[in-house]
Amino acid sequence: MPFVFLLSIALQVGCAVHVVRRGRPLYWIWLLLIGSYLAVAVYVLVAVIPDMRHDPRGRQVARKAMQTIDPQRRRRELQRKLELADTVQNRSHLAAECLAMGDYENARELYQGLLTGLYSTEPDFMLGLARAQAGSEDYAAARVTLDALIKANPNYRSSDGHLLYARCLEELGEYDAALDEYRVLADSYPGEEGRYRYAALLRKQQKHAEARGVLESLLSRAKLMPGYYRRKEQAWLKAARSELAKLGES
Repeated sequence: MPFVFLLSIALQVGCAVHVVRRGRPLYWIWLLLIGSYLAVAVYVLVAVIPDMRHDPRGRQVARKAMQTIDPQRRRRELQRKLELADTVQNRSHLAAECLAMGDYENARELYQGLLTGLYSTEPDFMLGLARAQAGSEDYAAARVTLDALIKANPNYRSSDGHLLYARCLEELGEYDAALDEYRVLADSYPGEEGRYRYAALLRKQQKHAEARGVLESLLSRAKLMPGYYRRKEQAWLKAARSELAKLGES
């Protein structure tokens, strides 16, 4: 059966499902069956695209698609906004986007520019700078920034900041201190990364029984969680299984 024909059927069925789910007039189904590609194109233009504009999920899908097609688009938009108005908000948005894209040097420069005057000890900006420094593998500088953050903002709490601090200690070879931090994160971090990193460092320190206990508990706990949680934590669950396999080989 020709591919073009199969594709036409798939598109027609997809649009027909959309007709039923959205409660649109059923004559659309007959038009789709008769009109093939032309009817599908018309239906997408008059029904699907407008629905996507008003549906938060549709907008999210559209944003993800655009991000895949042109990953630099949002950054360019934020750069233009900053050029038009060099405000704290515009600069912080661009810094966060650079950080998310892995452009750590520019993120670092932008956050350093933000940490002046009234914002010299702004905790979110300090954490952003530390993340950029760690992303550039300057863990010593990241640790200094995080120490300064806590000193200036003793009541500030951030699970991601706490995890980053533990990672810095590990990368700097302060394994006992890192294990102390990871031990706390194993119970408090809202996700599996904290538990995974705790177990991984335990294994590296030849504490195999403890590492195995943490990993088995992690995987058992994940089985009881909702599906969306397991999907969200899929990368760390896979890494945990890999660590457990390494322990089995040792």
